[in-house]
Amino acid sequence: MLEARLSLARETGDKEHFEHMERSIQRMSRLIDDTLALARDGGAGVMVEPVRLDRLTTECWQHIRTPNTGLVVNTTATVRADTDRLHQLLSNLLRNAVEHTGNGVIVTVGDFAGGFYVEDDGPGIPPSDREAVLTSGTTDLAHGTGLGLAVVKSVVEDHGWSLRVTESKDGGARFEIRDVALE
Repeated sequence: MLEARLSLARETGDKEHFEHMERSIQRMSRLIDDTLALARDGGAGVMVEPVRLDRLTTECWQHIRTPNTGLVVNTTATVRADTDRLHQLLSNLLRNAVEHTGNGVIVTVGDFAGGFYVEDDGPGIPPSDREAVLTSGTTDLAHGTGLGLAVVKSVVEDHGWSLRVTESKDGGARFEIRDVALE
């Protein structure tokens, strides 16, 4: 499919073909990153260090934000985590919120005693689907990999944390990462 778009782009110079190729390349990159993350063996390579949750969240958001979306960071906590893996976790949760809720979504990252959360003000995840969304291959998006939340679960488990999928105060999705030592 990418080769066909490239051929059309070369022939016509139509911007639409370049945009389609860019989306395809981003999806392939995400798929590779997610597959590599899932291939890690039970926490192997987890190098724990102090990580400022607010700074890492803001860094992740810079690559994900889209017009008419917003981020609220309600934490200054430091988490003992593998920076690269925590980056994956946050990026996947932030991207998931934006992709599944569309324009106007506000994503909030905050902390509570024993952990932190990522939540949005979108439509939420029905209680009957909350466990299923954490398994590989589950997506309702045509361009999704179905691996993003499985990667989140893997990162959580590799750190010895726990994960709870629930509802935000606004009725959206809320992912609570628990059993985390915060500083």
